[in-house]
Amino acid sequence: MTQSKCKVLITRRVYPEAVELFRDRAELDYNDSDDRLEGAELLRHAQGAIGIVTPTSQQFKSELLSALTDLRIIANIGVGFDNVDVPAASKLGILVSNTPDVLTETTADFAFALLLAVSRRIVEANRYLLEGRWTRGSIDFLAGHDVHGRTLGIFGLGRIGASVARRGRGFSMKILYHDLRRASNDLEAELGATFVSKEQLLRESDVVSLHVPLVEETRKFIAEPEFRLMKKTSVLINTSRGPVVDEQAIAKAVQEQWIAGAGLDVFEQEPRVNPALLKLQNVVLTPHIASSSEDTRRQMCLMAARNVLAVLEGKCPETLVNRSVWDSAPKSS
Repeated sequence: MTQSKCKVLITRRVYPEAVELFRDRAELDYNDSDDRLEGAELLRHAQGAIGIVTPTSQQFKSELLSALTDLRIIANIGVGFDNVDVPAASKLGILVSNTPDVLTETTADFAFALLLAVSRRIVEANRYLLEGRWTRGSIDFLAGHDVHGRTLGIFGLGRIGASVARRGRGFSMKILYHDLRRASNDLEAELGATFVSKEQLLRESDVVSLHVPLVEETRKFIAEPEFRLMKKTSVLINTSRGPVVDEQAIAKAVQEQWIAGAGLDVFEQEPRVNPALLKLQNVVLTPHIASSSEDTRRQMCLMAARNVLAVLEGKCPETLVNRSVWDSAPKSS
């Protein structure tokens, strides 16, 4: 099969620059729509594809992967990859890639924006004004909590977590973190970050920000027992993955004032949001847009496209999740 005849599927609308990369290089099946391909329709479009470029909202489970006998790479547009059954893909020799680094600073910006919005009650105040309710003030009128000088607790001190910590340092915050692996001495020194247990972080932090991947160990990582450990004046920020937090528990924690508020960009069953959260004034909710700046989303699309093109050209993709599949595959001489 010549390179120009290799089929590539793009499952959802992307920036046009990414589509242009495939011109004259592949037979492109492009779903130029914001609607997801589902079930039999997805299978039909994916049949015969060597590579698939897809947002992380598109699911690739074991049964589907087994039916795609020509598939060599799934290139996610996003840093996450829990939408793909990676162990199943690896067994089938299918590469899985993501788009790290390019979205790090943009996502960290957004996490800190949520932190500020919740702590200073910005969205609540905006709504109050727009509803025409501002007729006078008082000494504690819409009083929030300071951010400067407080304690920022970070779960997951990877690329994004470290970038959030740097922003916290700019606000003279004390940095605590917890991770499966302790960071290097150099990184701890740069960030002024102290490694602590999960329980200590929850007890001592004024802001808890989540930057962990979604794996079996992190499902409902923050649930009712964790909220009960947190300060009544603390806030929770989640820009990682929705199932990391028990939504029913966080709604209860905010409603019953175990914590002061929350900023959530991700949810357990997107795009559905737990109705209990929608009724709360001191919760800021956004529709999974932490990486959504024009420049960053464009670069994410281009990176995913380049990963597929690398495979078509017999080269190793830049950002593989399951590198062992490439390393163990026979190479043509």
